[in-house]
Amino acid sequence: MTAYIGDIIEPVPCVSQNVVSKAVHEIFSENTKIQGIVVVNQELPTSLITRTSFYQKIGTQYGYNLFMGRSIDLVVKKEPLIVDYFQSITEVSKLAMEREEDDRYDYVIVTKENKYIGIVSIQRLLMKLVEVQVEFASFLNPLTRLPGNHMIDEKLQEIIQQERFSILYFDLDNFKAYNDTYGFKKGDDLLQATAELLKRTLVKEGAFLGHIGGDDFIAVLNHSCFLSICNEIIKDFDEMIRDFYHPDHQSQQFVVAENRQGIKEKIPLVSLSIAIVTNQDRSFNNVEELGEYAAVVKKHCKKVSGSCFFVNI
Repeated sequence: MTAYIGDIIEPVPCVSQNVVSKAVHEIFSENTKIQGIVVVNQELPTSLITRTSFYQKIGTQYGYNLFMGRSIDLVVKKEPLIVDYFQSITEVSKLAMEREEDDRYDYVIVTKENKYIGIVSIQRLLMKLVEVQVEFASFLNPLTRLPGNHMIDEKLQEIIQQERFSILYFDLDNFKAYNDTYGFKKGDDLLQATAELLKRTLVKEGAFLGHIGGDDFIAVLNHSCFLSICNEIIKDFDEMIRDFYHPDHQSQQFVVAENRQGIKEKIPLVSLSIAIVTNQDRSFNNVEELGEYAAVVKKHCKKVSGSCFFVNI
C-alpha cells in the first residue's frame, strides 16, 4: 500500500548550469503557471530557481542590470530538496515540512537512478498525503487503530516466504462474560488497554501487530525468540486486568454471568491465551494452511485455565 513520490511527479523545464538569467526570465514568461525551474548538470539536478526568489532579486533597483546578463548561479537555491522516485509520500512530506520557512513551499525535485525526472509541488504532495492517510485509515481497526485483516493478510503472505518466523495469536478468554458484567464501554476500554500493552512489548521487538477483530490480536516476528516476550506480556496482562474488576470480583476470582448456552454460572476472570505457530519444525505452503494449523494450536491453548502460551502441537 506504499505510495511513492514518483507516482505524482509533474514535468517542469530545466536548464543547464551555464545559461544566463535572461533565459530563465524567458522561460518563466512563456510558462506562467510554473513556480520553479530545475538546474541540471548532465541530467543530474543541482539546484532550483523559484519564480518568487528570482523576481525578488531581479525586481530590486539595480537587479535587472545586475543579474539579467549574468550566470544563473547568482539566483539559484543551491540546496533544494531532492528525493528518489521510490521514497514514500509520507517520508517526503516530513522532509518537505522540515525545511526552512523560506524554502518550505518550493518544489520537491525527484530523481530516478540519480537522473532528474520531474518535480512535485507542495500542494500536490499534501493532497496525495491526505488521500494516502484516508486509505490507510480504512485498513485500521477503528477501536485500537491497529492494522486490520487486509493488512494482516498482506503481512502473512509476506512472512510465509521467509526462512524463519513466529506468529503469536492473542485471545482474551472469558471476554464475553466481562462485557455482560461491566458493559460494552468497559469492554472496549479493556481491548484498548490490551492493544497498548501488546504494542509496548512488541514494537520494541520489531514485530508487526494487528487486530483481527473482537478480542483477537496477532503478532508476527521474523525470528523464534518469543519465550521472554510471551512471559513479559502475560505478567503485564495479569497485573493490568486487576484494575478492570471490582474488588469483590478480584477476591472471588469469578463473575456470575450467562455462558454461551444462556445458563448462569461462575465464570473466571479474563485471562490471556497466546497460541504460537512457528516454521521451526514444519513448513506452510500458503496462508490458508497456516490458518488451519493455528486454529488447532489455539484450541489446545484455550483448554488451559489462566493466562498461558502454547507453541505448535
